[in-house]
Amino acid sequence: MLTAIPTPNPIFFELTPGKIVDLQIDYPVKVRMKAALVGYELGQYIILKHPAPQKMSNYSDVLVEGNGVVVRYLLEGQQGECYAFRSTIKNITKIPEKFIFLRYPDKIENRQLRTHQRFITHLPASIVTREDQNDKKVAQLKGIISDISAKGCGFVFKTDNAQIKVNPKDIFIIMRSPNDKEILIPAKVCNSRFENGKVNVGIQFEEDDEQVKTLLNQLFIDL
Repeated sequence: MLTAIPTPNPIFFELTPGKIVDLQIDYPVKVRMKAALVGYELGQYIILKHPAPQKMSNYSDVLVEGNGVVVRYLLEGQQGECYAFRSTIKNITKIPEKFIFLRYPDKIENRQLRTHQRFITHLPASIVTREDQNDKKVAQLKGIISDISAKGCGFVFKTDNAQIKVNPKDIFIIMRSPNDKEILIPAKVCNSRFENGKVNVGIQFEEDDEQVKTLLNQLFIDL
């Protein structure tokens, strides 16, 4: 169910410069593209970097002043939510950069993506592919569990390489429980993305893993 949020909406402005949004334009042809947020003026406009400045002619028929656009973006958090709003293109600049100015939205709609609430954590952990977990020479990917629920967690590690990503695969999460015992939790990587010097990895636990239930109990998290 979509919930309308009247603007000004502070949740939207958790989007910092560099965040990627999805643009959908339906006229004269249906086109979807990605663009990075540059900035905004509260209640006035939103500025996006042109998605393909070196190929501007490819979008010249749809990226025009007055054309309608649907903007979608994801925000990670306890529930994980998709946000969307309708707007129109106010202006497209070429100097000093190719920017798209959108009219500030009248309302923003959101939809929860997760059925289980995530709880924010900061638990040191590492991940390793299942076929490599007995190989002592294989380096574990070290980071933290940034949020957790009975069904999955977010794993974050730092890197300067924006090209690094973690492919979907079966893994073990290696961590220490609050009573200082090492545990291996079987799971699988669902997705990953680079953002502001960090890679955020979405991980899904195997169904009804007793170790996860025990861990959540020890962290005083209700299932």
